[in-house]
Amino acid sequence: MSVKEMMRTKLESALAPLSLDVIDDSAKHVGHILHPGGVEPRGETHFTVNVVSEAFAGKSRIDRHRMVNAILADELAADVHALAIQAKAPGE
Repeated sequence: MSVKEMMRTKLESALAPLSLDVIDDSAKHVGHILHPGGVEPRGETHFTVNVVSEAFAGKSRIDRHRMVNAILADELAADVHALAIQAKAPGE
């Protein structure tokens, strides 16, 4: 399963989103210098997540980001170098 598919599966399971887009932005970062050093050899490393879920109702922007980061902790620790998040409650 690709990193993108794994992220999508985890977010769907944890958040039951009304809307979810997981966008692989990695092609925009070919040759990107990694932390702690070196040229990025892997494929799927940069993503944007756009998600709308009832789970975000009444939560601050930072709490929403923390929720997404916690759900994707394994991917962030291993494969994902950058993650942009748009997390909204229905009607926002």
